[in-house]
Amino acid sequence: MPWRALPGERPDPYRVWLSEIMLQQTTVAAVVPYYEKFLTRFPDVQALAAAPEEAVMQAWAGLGYYARARNLHACARAVAAQGGFPADLDGLRALPGIGPYTAAAVGAIAFGLPVVPVDGNVERVVARLFAVEDALPAAKPAIHAGAARLGADPAARARPSDFAQALFDLGATICTPTGPACALCPWTAACAGRRRGIAATLPRKAAKAARPLRHGAHFWLTDAQGQVLLRRRPPRGLLGGMTELPGTPWRAASWTQPAAFVHAPMPADWRPAGEVRHGFTHFELHIALYAATVADIDAEGFLRHAASLDDEALPSVMRKCVQLVRARD
Repeated sequence: MPWRALPGERPDPYRVWLSEIMLQQTTVAAVVPYYEKFLTRFPDVQALAAAPEEAVMQAWAGLGYYARARNLHACARAVAAQGGFPADLDGLRALPGIGPYTAAAVGAIAFGLPVVPVDGNVERVVARLFAVEDALPAAKPAIHAGAARLGADPAARARPSDFAQALFDLGATICTPTGPACALCPWTAACAGRRRGIAATLPRKAAKAARPLRHGAHFWLTDAQGQVLLRRRPPRGLLGGMTELPGTPWRAASWTQPAAFVHAPMPADWRPAGEVRHGFTHFELHIALYAATVADIDAEGFLRHAASLDDEALPSVMRKCVQLVRARD
């Protein structure tokens, strides 16, 4: 993984922190190309702090959970203002967007602090090793206590950075969610979950409630020059500060065409252009997409040429809308 320090190298706190923020609720496979492009554009924390927020949001577009990008930028500015990353847990926790886990990860990996960061992989290893049978999230205190026990071992305290990353890798490659490779695990003999024959069932999770369904309608409006009307979402809230096609609010009831067209950016010969479905963490969204072309656009928002939309800070759901329209043209 490109953020890992090579043998003999000292981990760069900026790279460790950037990777940890990007990896929140996002897979390694999805993060790697974003991380590499982001690092090319913003090679150090000073470059990121000096960049305008719009440039940061553009570089983040498509990675999701956009509050992370705003917090990332705010954190970079705070770090640059104080001359670098603090090397203690309290100082790290005080930075914007850094919670207990990220502080522990940066502290252990970049600064060698004797603490065990508990991500999903480590939760799984610890739950199986100590046979923690309570369902998540109720099991978290017991899992964190178990992780602290592991971190108190003299070998772990001697090499906190290596130990934390080894735990991550153990969970990612051997103690996997399904079909754990117990025969290859260095802790096979010590694993209480394996002895009881329940390792593959741990950690247990409480049943998730069904995600509610919301509906919206968005409008693809182009002019004779091939420009598309866009607008900026409010700076805070879901997808805050990102670029979108004009549209309705998202609500539980579906939108009829007359009701949706009230929110159209301007009168036009609107035609159905298909439906986009997108899943957010807490709800499912169905978007009815409409398209029209006019000679000149006279509506609130800003114009960009349709061919240059890849450079805009469009979230994934809006990129799906763009792709759908392009596929129909």
